Amino acid sequence: MNLSFFDQFSSPSFLGIPLILISMTFPALLLPSLDNRWITNRLSTLQLWFINLVTKQLMMPLDKKGHKWALILTSLMIFLLLINLLGLLPYTFTPNTQLSMNLALAFPLWLATLLTGLQ
Repeated sequence: MNLSFFDQFSSPSFLGIPLILISMTFPALLLPSLDNRWITNRLSTLQLWFINLVTKQLMMPLDKKGHKWALILTSLMIFLLLINLLGLLPYTFTPNTQLSMNLALAFPLWLATLLTGLQ
């Protein structure tokens, strides 16, 4: 099997569908959905407890002006955590191994932080 040195950087596909699309949309199924029940089940209670814990730990060293980043930082951290955890399954593709995925997530946050700091 002769492969090029650069075949390792190509995005894998299955039946013509790029696997990066599937692996980026699948973690959204694992996130809790909003419901109007008074009593929730254990899974959604654990997920909401974990999200509150992560938010509290991220925002503890910041002052009140820095808390406007809480939602986007927490959602990005949980999204990356779910993608990496799904990558632990055998024969699965982790999309944040691609440099373009990392740049697409990091550059807007970096630019927004820079522009906010210049104000």
